[in-house]
Formats: sequence, C-alpha cells, structure tokens
Amino acid sequence: MRKILSIVFGLLFLLFAAVQYNDPDPEVWIPIYALAAIACFMTYAGLARWWFLAIMAIMYVIAAIYQWPPVFEGFLFSEVGMRSMNIEMAREAGGLAICAIIMIFLAVLSRPNQPLSR
Repeated sequence: MRKILSIVFGLLFLLFAAVQYNDPDPEVWIPIYALAAIACFMTYAGLARWWFLAIMAIMYVIAAIYQWPPVFEGFLFSEVGMRSMNIEMAREAGGLAICAIIMIFLAVLSRPNQPLSR
C-alpha cells in the first residue's frame, strides 16, 4: 500500500509542479510540489523516515492555514481562469492540504512495526 501510494502521488505531484509554469509565482509553487514528489519517491525507495514525513505534513498544514483566503468563495473547478483572488488562494490552500494529507498517510504507513505492550 505504501509503495503504491507513494509512486502514484509522487507522479501526481510532479504533474502538479509541471503545470505551475504559467502560474503568477511558479518559483514558489514548483518547489512546493517538487518537494512533495521527492518525499514520495524517497518513501517508495525506503529512504524517508516517518518523522521526516510528519514534519513535512506539519509544514504543509501550516502553509495551508496561512494561505487560506480571508473570504472563502469556493474552488470553482469548472473554471480554469482566476475569477477572484480568494478563489486562487483557496485552490492553493487546497493543494497544500493535499500534500499534507498524503504526507500524513505516508508517515503512518512508514512507521516501524511496534510490538504491542506485554
């Protein structure tokens, strides 16, 4: 499960990073999604420790909270363009939340098996 999740979302985060080239601030968003992809590939290879993934999840949660718009107007997935800044901020916070959720799942799945108490 861990390997499937990490490879699928690693490739998805690479796609997220690739489509940021036409964003107004690609220098911010390409590294954000690229780091999530790298963490996924590290998990696939068995190089990422659970605490590293947990720290990344915390950072993504903090960034999502910081990025949340002052007035939530929705995500408007039916439109490609940016109708308002609040919608764009909500989309960005949503992307950060997706990164956080996947890092949490990978952290849980990467924990070493702990023996039950005696």
